[in-house]
Amino acid sequence: MSSALRLSLVGDYRANAVAHQAIPLAIDRAAAQLNIAVEANWIPTETLGDLDVIKQSDAVWVVPGSPYKNDPGVFASLRWLRENHKPFLGSCGGFQYAIIEYARNVLGWQDANHAETDQGGRMVIAPLSCSLVEQRGEVIFTADSRIAKAYGALKSEEGYHCNFGVNPEFSAALADHNLRITSWDLAGDVRGIELIDHPFFVATLFQSERAALQEKDSPLVMAWMQAALAQR
Repeated sequence: MSSALRLSLVGDYRANAVAHQAIPLAIDRAAAQLNIAVEANWIPTETLGDLDVIKQSDAVWVVPGSPYKNDPGVFASLRWLRENHKPFLGSCGGFQYAIIEYARNVLGWQDANHAETDQGGRMVIAPLSCSLVEQRGEVIFTADSRIAKAYGALKSEEGYHCNFGVNPEFSAALADHNLRITSWDLAGDVRGIELIDHPFFVATLFQSERAALQEKDSPLVMAWMQAALAQR
């Protein structure tokens, strides 16, 4: 078995996407800090198929860029990662899809939908009241959360590129005994979630990877890779 940490980046790569430019840099910075070798491979969603590449990974990141070319494959990947306790990181689209997968398959909301791609049902992911395309803003973290522990802080300023987020009408019902909302913006809207019974299942609407474009480390990328090392 390769000694390098095998990381899968699930998403449809676009060279002009800021987050996609930042992700390899964030991984390289984290690998250097941890003094480890990594193999980070982009996995186009159209190639997910039987999920073999997901199952053979040490950790998986569902990256920004929704809607994906193969939404069912992304949802199937998220369910497998959640049920099999594989270290998972989601940002932007990965956050949105992780919440819908959980709502459908854990909470039993089969009609949970995303307003960007669906009509009708429970619009768990809905248009934001104000666009966050290429915006920055302060987010706050729950004190004992994985996100707060990764940052070593209770707040941070983060960047976004999105028009959709958690519908406030459903945020309280989403936060059941296992899914915790652990990050909010200053208006109280959901910006990050994690699962209690999972070694590392963290997803944020903000794109922590953008720190690498400012030559800074992404604490969440580091924590995700550390979780993969610990599980290995």
